Amino acid sequence: MACVPFGGALSVHWSQHRQCLLECSLPHVSALAQSHRLTNRQCSSWSRGNSLASSNAALFAKESVHSIFDPSLYHRCSQQRGHRLVVRAESDYYSILGVSRNASKSEIKSAYRKLARQYHPDVNKESGAEKKFKEISNAYEVLSDDEKRPIYDKYGEAGLKGVGAGTGDFSNPFDIFESLFEGMGGMGGMGGTRGSRNRPMQGDDERYNLVLNFKDAVFGTDKEIEVTRLENCSTCDGSGVKPGTVPTSCSTCGGQGQVITAARTPLGDFRQVSTCQVCGGTGESSTPCSSCRGDGRVRRTKRISLKVPAGVDSGSRLRVRSEGNAGRRGGPPGDLYVFIEVLSDPVLKRDGSNILITCKVSYIDAILGTNVKVPTVDGMVDLKIPPGTQPNTTLVMAKKGVPLLGKPNSRGDELVRVQVEIPKRLSNEEKKLIEELASLNKVKATSSR
Repeated sequence: MACVPFGGALSVHWSQHRQCLLECSLPHVSALAQSHRLTNRQCSSWSRGNSLASSNAALFAKESVHSIFDPSLYHRCSQQRGHRLVVRAESDYYSILGVSRNASKSEIKSAYRKLARQYHPDVNKESGAEKKFKEISNAYEVLSDDEKRPIYDKYGEAGLKGVGAGTGDFSNPFDIFESLFEGMGGMGGMGGTRGSRNRPMQGDDERYNLVLNFKDAVFGTDKEIEVTRLENCSTCDGSGVKPGTVPTSCSTCGGQGQVITAARTPLGDFRQVSTCQVCGGTGESSTPCSSCRGDGRVRRTKRISLKVPAGVDSGSRLRVRSEGNAGRRGGPPGDLYVFIEVLSDPVLKRDGSNILITCKVSYIDAILGTNVKVPTVDGMVDLKIPPGTQPNTTLVMAKKGVPLLGKPNSRGDELVRVQVEIPKRLSNEEKKLIEELASLNKVKATSSR
C-alpha cells in the first residue's frame, strides 16, 4: 500500500490492485486532514501497518485502517460541507449466498441451488429477480472455484480482475445453473439445458397451390396432388449421425451449444452470447450421415389424396395435418396447407354463395311475357319472364347458387338480370304496326284525361 497526498485529499493505493479514494476522511479524521498533511515518510510507515504517530494514532482508536478498507464491508459516504468520503462499495459474496466465510464447498453449492430455484427468471417474475439471480450466480462462481476464492478472501472483488476494471469476468449465469441442474430432471422445463436444446422439434409447414375449375369448386371434388417435402432419413433414422458412430461433446463450446465473446472498451465490458457455429447449438459433435448430410431429413416426393369440400373459392385454404416437413430429432411433422385458386366461368359469375347471370329478351317478350332457358350450375333451367318486365329487372331463382362451405345442404340463389333488347331497324310492316300501337296509346291517353 502507498499513500499519496494531493491538495486536501488523501489517496491510498493498495499494491494488490485495490483502490480507494478519500476526498476527506471519516468524521473523526476530519481534523487530521485539515490540520496535518501526511508526509511521504508518514504514508510509508502507515503502509507497513503502523498506526499514525503521536496524536494522530488516537484518531483511529475505534476503527483500524484495515477495517475501513476491508472489502467485505459496505461504507456510506459521509458528507459534510465541502468534504465527503468516496468509497467504492463491493458485494460480499458470502452474504449474497447466506453462508459463513469458512463454509465448505458443499454448503456453498447447497445455498446456491436453493437461491437459484427461488430467483430464476422463469419462476420469479418480479422486476429484480433476474438481477438477483445473476448476483447469486456470480458469487457462486467465485466461491466454488479453488483458485478464485483465496484471491477473493485476501483482496476482495477487485483482486479478481484489477484496479478500476469493475466486476470480474463472470460466465453466463444460466450456464452455471445448467451445469448444476443438468441430469437432475431440470426444473420443470426451466433453464434451457443442453438436453432441451437437443429436444425434438416440430417440422415446418408446407404449402401447395391447387387450381380448380368453376364446377369443381362449387360442388367439391377429390384430387390427388404431388408434394415435395422433408422426410426422416431412413439411413440414420432421423438422427443425422452416421450409423455406427457416437456423438461427442463439442470442443468449441464445451457442450453448451453457445459461445461467449467479450470485448473490453473504455465504456466497460461487452459480452455477446451466440449459437455455436460448429455444433449448431446442439453441444455435440458427430460424424454426419452421408445420406442426409447430418440434417436427419431428406427431400422426397409423395402423392396425397385430397378431398376438396363444396363451396371453396379463390383464397380458400385447406389444412392437411401431419403432411408437412418432418421434424428434427424425431419431432412431429408439420402440416400441409393447400391454397385454392378457382378459374372463372365465361357465363356464370360468382358473388359469394350467389350466382349472377344476364338474360336478354326482346321488347315484345318483355311486354307480353315468355319462358326462356337460362344456364345454372345444375344445367339449363326454364325461367318465366312475367309480362311487363322492365329493363334491368332482377329475377331470383332460389337455391340455384353455390353450396355454403361446411353446409352442403344450404345453397345460395341465382340472380337473373333481365336485359330488354330494342331493335335498331324495323321492317315496313313492323313500323306500321308500331305506329298503329302508338295511335292507340294516344287515344287511350286522351280519354283518360
